Amino acid sequence: MNKESISGLLLAGGRGTRMGHVDKGLQPFGGSTMAAAVLARLQPQVAMLAINANQNLERYAAFGVPVWPDDTPGFLGPLAGLETGLRRCTTPYLLTAPCDSPFLPSDLAERLLAGLEASGADLAVAVTEENGVRQPHPVFCLLKTSLLPVLSSYLAGGGRRMDGWYGQIKVAEVLFDDADAFRNINTLDELHSLDTARPPRLADVVSCLSAYDPDALSVRDAQRIIREFAQPIRSTEQVALRAALGRVLAQDLISPIDVPSHDNSAMDGYALRGADLAVSGDTHLRVVGTAYAGRAFDGVPQTGECVRIMTGAVMPAGCDSVVPQEFVREIDNDAGPSIIMAAGTIRAGDNRRLAGEDLKRGSAALRKGKVIRPADLGLLASLGVAEVPVQRRLRVAFFSTGDELRSIGQPLDEGCVYDSNRYTIYGMLQRLGVDLIDMGVVRDDPQALEDALREACENADAIITSGGVSVGAADYTRTIMARLGEVSFWKIGMRPGRPLAFGRIGSNGRSAFLFGLPGNPVAVMVSFYFFAREALLRMMGAEAPLELVKARSSATIRKKPGRTEYQRAVLTRGLDGVPAVAITGAQGSGILRSMSEANCMVVLHDEQGTVQAGDMVDVLLFEGLI
Repeated sequence: MNKESISGLLLAGGRGTRMGHVDKGLQPFGGSTMAAAVLARLQPQVAMLAINANQNLERYAAFGVPVWPDDTPGFLGPLAGLETGLRRCTTPYLLTAPCDSPFLPSDLAERLLAGLEASGADLAVAVTEENGVRQPHPVFCLLKTSLLPVLSSYLAGGGRRMDGWYGQIKVAEVLFDDADAFRNINTLDELHSLDTARPPRLADVVSCLSAYDPDALSVRDAQRIIREFAQPIRSTEQVALRAALGRVLAQDLISPIDVPSHDNSAMDGYALRGADLAVSGDTHLRVVGTAYAGRAFDGVPQTGECVRIMTGAVMPAGCDSVVPQEFVREIDNDAGPSIIMAAGTIRAGDNRRLAGEDLKRGSAALRKGKVIRPADLGLLASLGVAEVPVQRRLRVAFFSTGDELRSIGQPLDEGCVYDSNRYTIYGMLQRLGVDLIDMGVVRDDPQALEDALREACENADAIITSGGVSVGAADYTRTIMARLGEVSFWKIGMRPGRPLAFGRIGSNGRSAFLFGLPGNPVAVMVSFYFFAREALLRMMGAEAPLELVKARSSATIRKKPGRTEYQRAVLTRGLDGVPAVAITGAQGSGILRSMSEANCMVVLHDEQGTVQAGDMVDVLLFEGLI
């Protein structure tokens, strides 16, 4: 096929009525937008590309291809866009595809052209067949650009149907096998249903590790397996700027303007020409006006003249420097106000902020995967951005297991304890900004556990349980999880938190990643932060690794090489200003009070031995986490 004879046209000129009057082509999809996905599919098939759009023209122009609005006003449908494309197309053929069909065939142009030529037709249209019924897809068509007069005549007569003008031309129907390739995404619910990328099999991931032993797994290997197995959700949404706080950015946000938009003053002072600065002796300049922020000076200062200027005000024409007001002597005389400054007070170009100095138009203001913070809201507001594409909130279900557990408000029977883990997990998840599904306490019963796992799986993206994964746990736990999906039970070389279950389970066509944490309160927190947290952030589309800092150990910490240990501690600043860390005391995995008293955790890696007083160690700060 000679693709040089074909131009491609993305039809994005509609009003998105069924999608809530949003611009469908610009809706987030697959880490970018639906329009970008369609363009990527079309680009290898044609000589050039263009977009038919009637709104958000600058955003479409950012794709780097021509944008052609309808020549006929009133949103007359895809035929108006087709007419516009035929008027501007410079190749013999035009190929069209809608902006809401990101799965279109990679051989669409080739097969449509072959069908058109074989039939001696004027236009070729894609057709699929389901249950013996042929379904034409007229927006997926290839036609001769010489058909412009025929189409224009049809539209002038009031015709609007995409296939209504076929009676005047010869049409070839080209059969395609894959009906899903021509699927239109017409509603936000449909868009959101394209949720989670299909992950690899857990067995395939662990097979890549040499000497994999689930009963003696290192922390690093467990983290690697989880990182490679957990996959990001694909569903995204547009939210108002204020609602974007704490959300994960779904795509790069490109600045539509220069920041600042004009050369402006960095301080209060006087704007002048650098060429007027005297090399020796004083510089005398006459003040001819004032420039305020938001109200520019509209004159043009001449040689020997300057303009009083306020911080942020646009630089007057011809001026390239600002002298701070405290560095000059102000004089009033018969000729009007003037200033005097000594030689060398400033250099040419000083105290001027250049247009685009902070951010250039067309450059990325924020990168995909960034968790949006207060400063980011201000940055986006300064760019005039009203809506932000973000990842859908991750849905996480969690529950505790054990007959001995009681919820707050219930009587505490002999041998029972209040369930603290659910509240700890709630707090840690809340800090991540996910949607929470608290399923309470599940008793030690096979059917109750299976019912809880199925319910969680059908309503959440991830499940976190506490208890029931240790060696002493009932055997049915492994059996149930194996029946529902693919779950590995590990004994990890770490303290606290040795037992851990991880995998993916499914129920009624839905699936969720499972993190089975130990039952001891401190072990729950350690396991969450060093295994579950990173995976959940990855599913959210964010990258926020735990940051370790260095501190000096205040005392000896005994340890044998061969396992990773996490010691609760208090971080202070020594007399010499160097951060110092001291263990909080007893480190039993059930002593939750020691976690509450601590403000950090000392991380002793598996290769480390005993730490001597004065040695530097890695420390994880709790601030922002707990």
